[in-house]
Amino acid sequence: MSKRRKWLAVAAGCVAVAVVALGVGPFLVPVPPLTDTVPPEALADPDSRFAEVQGLKVHYKMVGDGQPVLVLLHGFLASTFSWREVMEPLAETGTVIAFDRPAFGLTERPMPGSWSGESPYGPDAQVELTVGLLDTLAVEQAVLVGHSAGGPIAVLTALRYPERVRMLVLVAPAIYTGGMFPRWILPVLRTPQMRRLGPLLVRSVQRWGADLGHAAWHDPSRLTPEVWEGYRKPLRAENWDRALWELVVAGQPLDLEKRLTEIQVPVLVITGDDDRVVPTEQSIRLANEIPGAQLVVLPECGHVPQEECPDAFTNALRGFVSTVER
Repeated sequence: MSKRRKWLAVAAGCVAVAVVALGVGPFLVPVPPLTDTVPPEALADPDSRFAEVQGLKVHYKMVGDGQPVLVLLHGFLASTFSWREVMEPLAETGTVIAFDRPAFGLTERPMPGSWSGESPYGPDAQVELTVGLLDTLAVEQAVLVGHSAGGPIAVLTALRYPERVRMLVLVAPAIYTGGMFPRWILPVLRTPQMRRLGPLLVRSVQRWGADLGHAAWHDPSRLTPEVWEGYRKPLRAENWDRALWELVVAGQPLDLEKRLTEIQVPVLVITGDDDRVVPTEQSIRLANEIPGAQLVVLPECGHVPQEECPDAFTNALRGFVSTVER
């Protein structure tokens, strides 16, 4: 055998070994089950409510009454907890509803094999769930308030169901960042090998999540141990790791920046002047690119103005709603 053929044989052997390792190796990695997890209902607060929406048990909280109805959509790794400072003050305006989006909080976390068709964790399904919740609660039209990753869901809902959305309030919205991963890598993440390893990978959020949390605040000292524990609480719910991975792989770039001129409802964009998660400049750009949108930049405030600057946030939102309602 010539030297060239020997090298080709060696190379082919290495490729074969690599393919086998990549194909089989992930199934050999131990993925120990989570311990000390409980059904989501066991973590409910006294004011928690649950509703069956399109076959999914959705956790929500509601305060106030009358019109308008404000529906609050939280961001990534958050829950109804992130609205705790502003729900009661906003209830002076009307009815306020906050719910846990799929994979977060205390909303049910269905596992692969329990659904047919598209994933309940994808953006399209989240839009349908949002409108389904409105139907379940007999809300004809709502003001959608979307924070961070909840912003794209609010915008997509307004684009698909403009008759159900009275106004949009976009709080430090992640419109220009697209999905968490580029399109080309999504098929890899959805392979059986990565579906096995994925839950193990996302468990590391318990380590890096605190760093992300501190980056979200202009004054990180305000992210107290008590507040951080409120964010960590849903990590005690059954299958939180597997559901979070399903959310990751169900994501997709929405290209909403190309559709901003299609928005037909009044829009308010709120951000802090020190947002290091979704940079303040992106929110300013968004307000400029949505026809007629209003912009409020809160001083000495970061990515979570509803938590760090609740009074200023509430005043801005209520002022916008009352002006439009006149």
